[in-house]
Amino acid sequence: MTSSPAAGLPKAPTRHIPSLDGIRAISVILVFLAHAGLDKWIPGGFGVTVFFFLSGFLITTLLRVEFERHGRISLRNFWMRRALRILPPFYLVLAAATLITLALGNPGEIAGKSLVAQALQFANYWTIAHGAGGQAPGTVVYWSLAVEEHYYLVFPWIFLLLARARLQAPAKAAVLWGLCGAILAWRLYLVLVQQVPIDRTYMGSDTRFDSILFGCALALWRNPALDPPTPRSLARENGLLGAALLVLMGTFLVRDPLFRETLRYSIQGAALTVIFTQAVRRPKLPLFRVLNWRPFVKMGELSYAFYLVHFSTLFLVWRALPRLGPAAQALLAFALALGFAGLIYHYVERPCAKLRQRLSA
Repeated sequence: MTSSPAAGLPKAPTRHIPSLDGIRAISVILVFLAHAGLDKWIPGGFGVTVFFFLSGFLITTLLRVEFERHGRISLRNFWMRRALRILPPFYLVLAAATLITLALGNPGEIAGKSLVAQALQFANYWTIAHGAGGQAPGTVVYWSLAVEEHYYLVFPWIFLLLARARLQAPAKAAVLWGLCGAILAWRLYLVLVQQVPIDRTYMGSDTRFDSILFGCALALWRNPALDPPTPRSLARENGLLGAALLVLMGTFLVRDPLFRETLRYSIQGAALTVIFTQAVRRPKLPLFRVLNWRPFVKMGELSYAFYLVHFSTLFLVWRALPRLGPAAQALLAFALALGFAGLIYHYVERPCAKLRQRLSA
């Protein structure tokens, strides 16, 4: 870390980045619908990929602003902010889901080692090795939180190395794209040579970090929340957006398992780079206007808590009301999960956010 502040500091990003909450809302709805039984038609896994991309973009944007304004990064403060943001709802929902399972008279569903793996942010590799048995129903989604926690531990060091090297922004992004290429090569080796099961490439931190790194690269170069737009004609912008959307749709249509566990994540990351840039820079475009509607913005604010509780809530409804039709079960579970998420947001997340602000100040 250097002690001298950088010159020519960019403005700090606004508290509200256009379209961001709407993207969160759409992503978590995709995950919910897939878990509710529509997984053959709804790409729930893509919702998780979008969350990874957004996490990389937002965290790197904050690191970049801190470094360019102060000439250094406080890793202690970074990890403290992440802990206050992620862990209180994380452990609250895990404890509640576990206690409810035990209270329903099914102690055999809970295994101590599985619970410890979830609590220690190792749920993804534990699930790869042992399956989801022993976890409270619905908490299997904790694998993705483990991937993000591993990213929080590793990426700040990568960022500092890039900052110390004093590379230009395009070179920094190129380094991260190179890491994305290395992860793709690793996935190809695992799938083609080792012939690992799908869970290994879908849940492993080492095989999914590229979904996050694509967002990191965008934050470092041509960041739509910080950097001025590159001069381009409107026709070219629309052409790039149209091509990215077509490529993204193609990743959903190709059903070959080899493609889905190797190239799919890389292609989606590249397409999301274009789509996300356009969504932030052009929020009034008809395609993105819906992302900024008040209901979607509010849903985006609740998205983290909703993600934590939605699958457990579905299991509760399935168990309590087995004779209810699937559509009615899904609607009831959605409403309940939204209510639980609202309570967590107001009574856990918001107080923790205020504490983060005070500690940061």
